[in-house]
Amino acid sequence: MTITLLLNSEGQKMGKTVGGAVWLDPEKTSPYDFYQYWRNVDDADVIKCLKLLTFVPIEEIEEMEKTMQGAELNKAKELLAFELTKLVHGEQEAKKADDAAKAIFAKGGVSDDMPTTEIDPSELEGGKIGVLTLLVKCGLCASNGDARRLVTQGGVSINDEKFTDPKGLVDLSDAVIIKKGKKVFHKAVAK
Repeated sequence: MTITLLLNSEGQKMGKTVGGAVWLDPEKTSPYDFYQYWRNVDDADVIKCLKLLTFVPIEEIEEMEKTMQGAELNKAKELLAFELTKLVHGEQEAKKADDAAKAIFAKGGVSDDMPTTEIDPSELEGGKIGVLTLLVKCGLCASNGDARRLVTQGGVSINDEKFTDPKGLVDLSDAVIIKKGKKVFHKAVAK
């Protein structure tokens, strides 16, 4: 059995070398992150991905292709993300990821099903942790250097406040919501 190589609209291979890896194993890519990967696929790629990777009837996809443009393509992206997450992780996980994504973006970044990292209180000093350490522990950055660049470039908000001081401390006496860029939300809590 063979399948065509999955290329994006620019002719680049979709995969770990372009835009980060997405794994089928929930230990490597959570169902929510898997959902978000497909939810954020480029507009030009969504119809092709629906055709190649889902069991959505081709007539339905072709109708979307004819009628959906611009912001309407978000519905197709949600369908793609849901169908692929259901296929890989099951319908229950797909529903949780879909509900979490909608809650996060509609309600300012908070959902019980959103990705969460528990930080051991013994790692805190006075209930606080360095922002760079927090970003690495939450898996939002690969290294302190990566985290420093992200923070100094203004790509991090904590509880809806821009965080630009790489030497800054984050108070974890209550759970915090970290926003990386425009689309990645993560909860951190001391436990």
